[in-house]
Amino acid sequence: MTYELSDDVFIDATPEAVYAVISDVTRTGEWSEQCRRVEWENDARGVGARFTGHNETPEREWTTTSQVAVADPAVEFAWDVVPAEVRWSYPMEREGDGTRLTHSTTFTEQSERTFAERFGDDAQAQAEKRRLAAREGIGATLARIKDIVEAGSAR
Repeated sequence: MTYELSDDVFIDATPEAVYAVISDVTRTGEWSEQCRRVEWENDARGVGARFTGHNETPEREWTTTSQVAVADPAVEFAWDVVPAEVRWSYPMEREGDGTRLTHSTTFTEQSERTFAERFGDDAQAQAEKRRLAAREGIGATLARIKDIVEAGSAR
């Protein structure tokens, strides 16, 4: 089961201001539905830099390792959760005086293979849990980012 999910929101701030917030992965716990905290693995930033996410739901806690895949200021910030290569991205476009921010996730064929290796017969069910959580969480995440950016970018 491969899938791509996305939603978008208008933010009354420049793409530069939006990018400054979302590319600071250490702030992810402020807006994510599941991620509680993130730290960079070292001082590297930009494409190829890696970070660890500490996640939690009522059912479980886990950590992930991610690698920055796109770091294009005011255009897009994206990372892959490795080794599954589940892509999370934030493309943005200037819209009038503000920004149209999209948040998406892509579960790839590599994601399917990794889940099959990790979860065996339960792989499809595990992938479906993640798809449902993403479908529910993307809009809420965007709403929180909008609030955070607009509060910090008062004109």
